[in-house]
Amino acid sequence: MNMRSLALAVAAVTCAAAQAQETGNRDIEQVIVTGSRFVESIDEVPVSVTVIDRATIERQLQVSAELQNLLAIQVPGLAPGNSSTSNFGTTLRGRAPLVMIDGVPQSTPLRNGGLGMRTLDPDVIERIEVVKGATSIYGNGAAGGIINYITRSAADSEFAGQASVSSRFSAVKFEDSAGLRTQGSISGTRDQFSFVASASRDERGVERDGEGDIMGTLYGLSESVTQNFFTKLGYRLDEGKSLQLTYNYFEGQQNADLVDVLGSVNEGTKTYAVPVSEDSPGDPQGPRGNHNLMLRYVDDSLTDNTQMTVDAYGQKIENVFFFSVDLANPEEGYDGGQSMIKSEKKGLRFNFNTQLGWEHLDGTLTYGLDALNDVTSQPLLDGRIWVPEMDMESLAGYLQTKWILDNDWVFKAGVRQENIDLRVDDYRTLKLCRGANTDTCSVPMDVKGDTLSYEATTYNLALRYHINDHFSPFANYSQGTDISDMGGLLRAATVNDIALIQTEASIIDNYEIGLDSHFDGFDFTIAAYKSTSELGTSNRLNPATGVYEPVRAPHKIWGYEAALDYRISDSLSAGANYSWVEGKNEDTDEYLDARIISPPKFVAHLDWRPLDNASLALTYYRVGDRKRFEPDGNGDWSGSFAPVSAYDVVNLSGNYQKDNWRFFAGIENLLNEAYFSARAQAFTYSNGGYHSMGLGTTVNAGVNYTF
Repeated sequence: MNMRSLALAVAAVTCAAAQAQETGNRDIEQVIVTGSRFVESIDEVPVSVTVIDRATIERQLQVSAELQNLLAIQVPGLAPGNSSTSNFGTTLRGRAPLVMIDGVPQSTPLRNGGLGMRTLDPDVIERIEVVKGATSIYGNGAAGGIINYITRSAADSEFAGQASVSSRFSAVKFEDSAGLRTQGSISGTRDQFSFVASASRDERGVERDGEGDIMGTLYGLSESVTQNFFTKLGYRLDEGKSLQLTYNYFEGQQNADLVDVLGSVNEGTKTYAVPVSEDSPGDPQGPRGNHNLMLRYVDDSLTDNTQMTVDAYGQKIENVFFFSVDLANPEEGYDGGQSMIKSEKKGLRFNFNTQLGWEHLDGTLTYGLDALNDVTSQPLLDGRIWVPEMDMESLAGYLQTKWILDNDWVFKAGVRQENIDLRVDDYRTLKLCRGANTDTCSVPMDVKGDTLSYEATTYNLALRYHINDHFSPFANYSQGTDISDMGGLLRAATVNDIALIQTEASIIDNYEIGLDSHFDGFDFTIAAYKSTSELGTSNRLNPATGVYEPVRAPHKIWGYEAALDYRISDSLSAGANYSWVEGKNEDTDEYLDARIISPPKFVAHLDWRPLDNASLALTYYRVGDRKRFEPDGNGDWSGSFAPVSAYDVVNLSGNYQKDNWRFFAGIENLLNEAYFSARAQAFTYSNGGYHSMGLGTTVNAGVNYTF
């Protein structure tokens, strides 16, 4: 049996297990905070939740430090990864999730550029909580669910720390591929004070595909430099009151002396990059700087049965996109352009949690106010304005209740009242000529601005019944308000008044039923869902102008997920998860494109600890077919309506602990599968820039020292 057959055989053995959440020891009760803004047992949450704990994060870091890859493997329902810095097209159950750090929004819903998942270094994350479906607890941008990065807490001792160094390189062709990653952190607690401080720097070499060529530079990682600085300071005022200040800075830019040789989905040729002696056009792409600052005050005993948490936070980011000839205007002397999403958020939250109790009934009331100011725009670096400044003021009140009857029945009900004012001044759309072709240009429009007002009341209901220690079915209904990607609508305007653009908010209705099952060494979850929206948004190419224009229409999305985890012995465990999602435009009965709907995904893993201080992990990752569309009259695909063919990736990792030293290594794409990611196959945008082959066999090895 050859190496490929052996690895696939091992993966097949584990296909009955899952990794939707890390449940390696159910004697340790899992808790989450994201779904209700207070600590609650995951067994009392009647919705689908994935919790990725620190041990799982560290295991995945042995292979790759990219959060998108980690999430794609661990989270059923999340679209497959794409070996890039962008999560463009990475939906959760067909909807855009809201990405947060400790509850601070990182996504830019007003102009969703698909860059929110890569906003901090994974070494500062304690766990990741993913809540699926809309919720009344969070507002705009969360209609598809929430991905919340919970950052690390201070050590209980007065002083502790760790440092690591690692290198990553291509095993297909080593030349110019070696990189260097360094990271260190310290933390401690003394009397009333606590602190955490962390810094990391990741310098990449070139990223090579399965054929040894340099991968395309569109959202690329080749020759990129990523830095992260994080600190968390705490002060306990008395037994029940505390202050906490958190600051996180992240930047990750690609400044590569590379130029793409463009391929084509339609011609069957791949995109790859080659070195150039002169500077590449445009500025380095990626976040110039992502600043997050939050001050939190907690009073655990505001009254005898009520806790109060007050969060004041700010986030500021400048995300630079790649240079594109589609942003050309030869008449004004522009042979292309480079855009940047600028976003600045300021928020204040008051959250109260009141506990109630009777003989057979326990109740929890969570209520509060959210105030948010979000100012977002998308200018071009040459001074042109593509998306005008959007100034959103949001004020929302919410109430979430949870009732537990005889420790068997869990009932939740919630309501959120959203009030949003969005101000846009008069602006003029850009004249853009696709590929500098003056015969295919958009028509600029002078658009009258205004203040758009939105009011919406959304609800959620959920029920879980613990039949016994082994079976726990649940069902829920939830709504969310969505005015996301308003910038995409404004920049493609073909009318002269903002009142004539279809800027109406969309209400997402989400329905789900599921079952959790737990036996000795065996955990199983299955869920089916459907979500509908009267005004979903997709994109279609206008052949006359070469511009992709938003299309508002009713969307229906449905799917199911299954996940299983099995502890074979104290030293051996296995798991797997499977997810399938589909969606249609209800006006035309057409299937939704690949920006919204991802192909089926299956993940299996085997974890073996042959020694107390050594472990090995094997992961098998399969993306299935999705072939819902037909080519045009010329036999070509356009937009994101191209088919996806299945592919397989196998990863292997291991570590060895000796005293304070831990040595680790990981191999991504162990069998050197020469594949195109689902996004690379389905997206024809950017003149073929997306059609880059996936990462070839890549080795990551390093050492960590704890003190």
